[in-house]
Amino acid sequence: MIYDVVIAGAGPVGLFLACELRLAHVSVLVLEQAEDPHSPLKRLPFGMRGLSAPTIEAFYRRGLLDGIPVPKLSKDGANGTAAAHWLGQPRQPAGHFAGIQFYQDQVDISKWPYRLPTPAGTSMMVELESLETALAARANALGAKVRRGFAVEGFEQSDGGVAIRAGGETFHGRWLVGCDGGRSKVRKLGGFEFAGTDPEFTGYSVEVELADPQQLRPGRHYTATGMYTYTAPGTIAMVDFDGGAYHRTQPVALEHVQSVLRRVSGVEVTVTALRLATTWTDRARQATAYRNGRVLLAGDAAHIHSPLGGQGLNLGIGDAMNLGWKLAATIHGHAPEGLLDTYTSERHPIGAKVLDWSRAQVALMRPSASSRALEAIIRDLIDTRDGATYFAERVWGVALRYELGESHPLAGYSTPDFELADGTRLGEWLKAGKGLVVDFDASAPLQSLAERWSDRVAYISSHAKNSLGVSVLLVRPDGFVAWASEGELHAGEAGNAVARWFGQSLH
Repeated sequence: MIYDVVIAGAGPVGLFLACELRLAHVSVLVLEQAEDPHSPLKRLPFGMRGLSAPTIEAFYRRGLLDGIPVPKLSKDGANGTAAAHWLGQPRQPAGHFAGIQFYQDQVDISKWPYRLPTPAGTSMMVELESLETALAARANALGAKVRRGFAVEGFEQSDGGVAIRAGGETFHGRWLVGCDGGRSKVRKLGGFEFAGTDPEFTGYSVEVELADPQQLRPGRHYTATGMYTYTAPGTIAMVDFDGGAYHRTQPVALEHVQSVLRRVSGVEVTVTALRLATTWTDRARQATAYRNGRVLLAGDAAHIHSPLGGQGLNLGIGDAMNLGWKLAATIHGHAPEGLLDTYTSERHPIGAKVLDWSRAQVALMRPSASSRALEAIIRDLIDTRDGATYFAERVWGVALRYELGESHPLAGYSTPDFELADGTRLGEWLKAGKGLVVDFDASAPLQSLAERWSDRVAYISSHAKNSLGVSVLLVRPDGFVAWASEGELHAGEAGNAVARWFGQSLH
């Protein structure tokens, strides 16, 4: 069988991309190296991930949000809940930059007038395993085929498709997408340049038993030799500025963890048992292009950086949301010229900003006098209303915008969740994965063209509780505003916008 798309990797990015492609009736095969999708590292506490606004909106717009369980957290891990060192504070934390928190009561949401009230919030905690389970169920329900225990061994691409060798078998697809993580085999075999910076530290996430847990102070601490975060009784994250020398070079032993913890914390703690351990670094690299012929990259296969701030998962889900409809339109043969190339041109700058955001946090964490001085300044800035709002804007992702070359100020932003006259919200109309033409003025010329657009865009004629002064709106399937107009317009203007984005002639 020849599949339209073969995806390497059944993590959240690969599974969500499979869902997006199936919404557009594209045949999908997902190949995953691991036979067992379960892992202790995907469960709390190490499997905890923070979702930002674009990811939450993506799940909301596809009807997924209610099906993703929210983990139970507590300050001390009592009653089977996961412990979180930042809970129990008198003010509600809204996020952090290199461990420096900003708070909800200082964020000025009036700075984002294009955002309207919505069931999709700005931040949400999830457990990685629960998220993968929900996405796998949706992919299966939509008809995607997932094969586990099949690691990509090689592939050859031609003008008509890609032949992929995996698990001793050969699979054929018209396109191949590598969602196979930071050590992506697809990226390496595909000849993608992976440019960036080498690591400065080895990071450790460990679950231990301590002889005297009270020796360590809970919370995040910068020291003269590194940084550590401690949640009683034994959950520890720490960074050792060794140039990444220990990452994946040898098994993580109890004696080594104790040695690093003593050096980084400055406390002579005794580790009596090592339950779980993993390492990571701040290596920051990005593919210079996300496409090479019929091979594409998404998620960690396209960009890697430290997990500080939890941006990696969100960046990958954004890749999948952007790529899915464009690749489907290309496969169906009605994509306008160059549409698939906009995947790189739109997502690459977003990835580059996240990598720099990660590097900036590393600069604050270095065990040096200059970094401690810079940290003091950032603490002062983040404690102001403008400062907290700026950091929230970046961490929550609410300022994400694609440069689309359109003149309206809404173009390129995530579409506001307009409340329509019948009580529905615009986000609910995106569940089918089609684009939207939203006609707030209910003009007859636009309504007469609706049937000619129905194969790839849905037409909505309705007033809104607050239309933000917009009369007509064109929303891409990924929920971003492609084009907008205020006041009266000729139907041909909207028709031309549809043609630019969906390749459909209306003349």
